Amino acid sequence: MTHLFDPPTVPPTTGSPEPTTEPSKSVLTNPNFLSLWSGQVFSQIADKIFLVLAIAIVSTRFQQEGEPISGWVSAVMVAFTIPAILFGSIAGVYIDRWSKKLVLVASNLLRGVLVLSISPLLWLTKDFAPVGGSSVSFWSLLIVTFLVSTFTQFFTPAEQSAITLVVERPKLLSANSIYTTTIMGALILGFALGEPLLAFANHLIPKVGQEVVVGGSYLLAGFILLLLKTGESAETFNKQDIHIWTDIKEGLQYLGENRAAKAALLQLVCTFSVIAALTVLAVRLAEVIPEIKAEQFGFLLADASVGMAIGAAVVGRFGHYMSRQRFALVGSIGMAVFLVVLAFFNARFFPALGAIAGIGLFAGLCVIPMQTVIQEETPEEVRGKVFGLQNNAVNIALSLPLALAGIAESYWGLETVILILSALALVSGIFTWRISR
Repeated sequence: MTHLFDPPTVPPTTGSPEPTTEPSKSVLTNPNFLSLWSGQVFSQIADKIFLVLAIAIVSTRFQQEGEPISGWVSAVMVAFTIPAILFGSIAGVYIDRWSKKLVLVASNLLRGVLVLSISPLLWLTKDFAPVGGSSVSFWSLLIVTFLVSTFTQFFTPAEQSAITLVVERPKLLSANSIYTTTIMGALILGFALGEPLLAFANHLIPKVGQEVVVGGSYLLAGFILLLLKTGESAETFNKQDIHIWTDIKEGLQYLGENRAAKAALLQLVCTFSVIAALTVLAVRLAEVIPEIKAEQFGFLLADASVGMAIGAAVVGRFGHYMSRQRFALVGSIGMAVFLVVLAFFNARFFPALGAIAGIGLFAGLCVIPMQTVIQEETPEEVRGKVFGLQNNAVNIALSLPLALAGIAESYWGLETVILILSALALVSGIFTWRISR
């Protein structure tokens, strides 16, 4: 089946497209990609600052003086994580049958309304009797967090599918490099500027300013995406009855049969597992580096994000001169090398900073080409299922190390755990390279 977005001169392929010198900026001349990307900018900013907002609400409204905040924050994180595990694959089944534009617009508008409803909900429920040992107001915050995360599970596969509808196949690598750079920029904004930005918003608009910033960003993303034209029509949607488990099985079967897509997904899962583990270890790293404090771990995460943004720029500029799989192999080897450097120089500020940036850079060389491979290899009729499964797998890859890395560090020590991550990066890169070949 010919994809709607494929130029007729580009045949289906299981490898990389022919090298081209198309610069990244050429993608931005596509008005539909520009609408999709602009919507992503505000949606990503809202996503990254939402948890900062939730924690700020907990600290000002629920945490008692002298009480540790960790228990409250854990409850918020659980509410935010559960939808990613429960609905990631299921959402993809519906994406194949719904208008991608409708999902993108509706998911942003609904998240915006939910965030703006937080203050009214907390005010309306402040005098209610506690339920299950917690106030109804706190339960309201958890429900809003759960719903915001649920709508995000629909937004993500719809966004990935929409990219393939509005971007020509030879320009997918450039488009993904721009998207990854945007995500990293949003991460930096969330880690480094999220708290002062919300505080400034509350100063301008007392009591509700922070909700206006986050909710307004979601709403603005939704309105911008109204301009998007994906070329979809009612005839292009899959009209078959929905059989959730059968459809998920179909997506799994496709991934099992397509070696390039399977290898790419495996590489993404392993790379994100390493990144998630480093996110946890960043707190310990900040503790052992004399120049910074443990609570400044966000500075190290921002450093990794800068590295990944540079990696995205490198892929966008030079990615057409090398196969996707070779780029990912180079990225895996580079990550492994810089992880070894970090293991031996973790207590020295500038070497550790350079190593973390290097890890982020080479992670970008893994993630962007592999995401592009999945987009290139997946037929239109199963994209939602495959991207939903990918979203689910990546969420699990991000969640498990969050629980295990800290425990492993306490038993084996920081250096040993980082060396294990280095071995994982190297072995996964070589293994996926062999599968794809």
